[in-house]
Amino acid sequence: MRFFQNANYPFLQWRKRAYLITAAMLLVGIGSMIYHSARGEGWLHYGVDFTGGTVVQVSFTHPVTAEQVRAAAGHSDWEITRFGSGNDYVVRTPRFGQEAGQDAQSRVRQALSSRFREVVRGRPGGDFSIARTEAVGPKAGSELEQRALIAILLSFAAILGYLAIRFEWRFATAAVIATMHDVLVTLGFLAVTRTEISLGTVAAVLTVLGYSMHDTIIVFDRVREDLAKPRHGRTFVDILNKAINETLPRTLLTVATVMATLVSLLLFGGPVIFGFTLVLVLGIAIGTFSSIFVASPVLYEIERRFPRAEKREQAVRSSSAQRSKLARPAAEVRSR
Repeated sequence: MRFFQNANYPFLQWRKRAYLITAAMLLVGIGSMIYHSARGEGWLHYGVDFTGGTVVQVSFTHPVTAEQVRAAAGHSDWEITRFGSGNDYVVRTPRFGQEAGQDAQSRVRQALSSRFREVVRGRPGGDFSIARTEAVGPKAGSELEQRALIAILLSFAAILGYLAIRFEWRFATAAVIATMHDVLVTLGFLAVTRTEISLGTVAAVLTVLGYSMHDTIIVFDRVREDLAKPRHGRTFVDILNKAINETLPRTLLTVATVMATLVSLLLFGGPVIFGFTLVLVLGIAIGTFSSIFVASPVLYEIERRFPRAEKREQAVRSSSAQRSKLARPAAEVRSR
C-alpha cells in the first residue's frame, strides 16, 4: 500500500505562509542569541568541550551503572560517560583555573564518597579510585568552535560545487539557502532552550545538514527530470508542485521511520545522548519542512528573477510574433 499515491497539494501556493513561519522561527532564534549575548551568558550554552573544564577518570573495582555514578555525583552540570571497560567512567566538570585539576579531583572524590568507598592503600576493600585528572583550557574550546565552523562552511562549499556540476547553479543556490535555514533554525532552538553544546551536538548538526541536503536533492532531481520532458502548457510552479507531490510518500515514510528510532532514543537513551538525539529530532523535522517549503520556493524565486535561456528565447519569440501581428494591419492599410 502506497500512502499519498495521488497527492496533489498546491505547496507553492502556500509558500507565503511558509515564509512567515520561517521568518518567525529565525527571529525568535536570533533574538534569543542576541539577548543571551547581551547578558554575557554567551549566544549558545557551550559545554565543557568548548568553555574549558576538568576531566577526571574514575575506576571502579566492581561493575556499576552510569545512573548510580550520576546519582552519587549529584551535579546536573557534570558530564558522566562510560570510558574503556565497564568499570571506568569519565567525569567532566565545568571549571578551569590555576588549580582546577586538584580542585575537581577533590570534589569528585568527595561526591562519590557519599555512596562509594575510595580505595586506600593499606586498607582492604574499596569501590573506586581516581585514575587520572586532566584540565581542558578555554583555548582548546575556541579551537574546537573554529573547527566546527570550518567543517560547516566546507560542507556548504562542497555541496554548492557538487550541485552546480550535477544540476546547475540555480539548484545549488536554493539547496544551500535551505540548508543554511536548517542550521540557523536549529541553532536558534538550542539558544532558546539553552541546550548544552558539546561535540555530540556539533556532530548532530552536521548529520542534520547531510540529511536535509539529501532530502532536497531528491526533490530537485525529480524537478530536473520533469524539466527535460515536454511541458504541454505546464508552468514552472506546476512542475515544482508535481515533483514535491511525487516524492512526498518517500519523504514521509523515511521521516516516520527515522523519527520512531530517534524518539525511542530520546525517551530511553538517558542523559548522555539526550542532547545529541534532541538536535537530530528537531533538525530532521526542520529539514523535511525546508525541502518542501523553503528549497522549492527559493528555486522558484531564482527562476522567476533569472529565467533560463530557453525561457528568454520563448519570450523574445512571443514578443516578435506580437509585433508582427500589430504591424500586419498597418501594412494592409498602407496598401489600400
